[in-house]
Amino acid sequence: MRTLLKMKQRGEKIVMVTAYDTPTARLVDEAGVDAILVGDSLGMVVLGLPSTLQVTLEDMVRHTAAVARAQPRAMVVGDMPFMSYEASVSEAVRNAGRLLAAGADAVKIEGGAAYSDVIKAMTRAGIPVMAHVGLTPQRHKLLGGYRLVGKTAQEALEVIRDAEGAEDAGAFAVVIEYTAAEVAKKITERLTIPTICIGSGPHCDGQVLVIHDILGLAPSPPPFAKKYVDLASIIRDAVKQYAQEVRSGEFPAPQHYWSMKTNEEKERLHKLLEGLKSRKMAPSRD
Repeated sequence: MRTLLKMKQRGEKIVMVTAYDTPTARLVDEAGVDAILVGDSLGMVVLGLPSTLQVTLEDMVRHTAAVARAQPRAMVVGDMPFMSYEASVSEAVRNAGRLLAAGADAVKIEGGAAYSDVIKAMTRAGIPVMAHVGLTPQRHKLLGGYRLVGKTAQEALEVIRDAEGAEDAGAFAVVIEYTAAEVAKKITERLTIPTICIGSGPHCDGQVLVIHDILGLAPSPPPFAKKYVDLASIIRDAVKQYAQEVRSGEFPAPQHYWSMKTNEEKERLHKLLEGLKSRKMAPSRD
């Protein structure tokens, strides 16, 4: 947390990406990201679910543990899934504790000022909390869909107050999603804690994107995402070539398999199999 705060103070941009498994976490950490978000976006990009609402706490614990096994240098933030922190403060703290026990360095909740009591309780229990304001996908039904937030002055003020309430409650950072860039800029200027944007413009202290959007693996990425490589085509071409070589007999080649030690062992095996064959073909005692 102190590292991210110092980066804000020095004007250094914070780089955050999502990861949901050990090999991906290892790769993004080697690439030099500052933070890894085990996002509930795994519901759509990994598990094939229609939204984040179907993601369970067990899903998040399992994938957070997988990311933590990579032992990344980057900070690991585990997302609190839908209905894992809304029912009661005590349940929220227990559930957040499970993510930390799985290997997370911090948790993220969707919400700000309205969850001040939750943020305070988690912080009091020693659990660092990253808040999330603007578009909160877990509440997309209430918001009227996945829409840009903060287009009007009144709505912009609500988002700003939401972010300030999160900082006052003890959050160490705030994610600002799909919010008008001017609003994200005002929040970043007014808060002493880092802001991390996703689809909210260039004025935040950092940026976060879903790894599947970066790699070109998502069939329907959001409009604010950028594809840095068409990995989907690379994977398809590689598997097509593999399939072609299997069908033609080109794979496996001699360097991909091994033979028995000696010809004597081959002959011995042949005799052993003949013995099995003759016994199998022996007439029944009946």
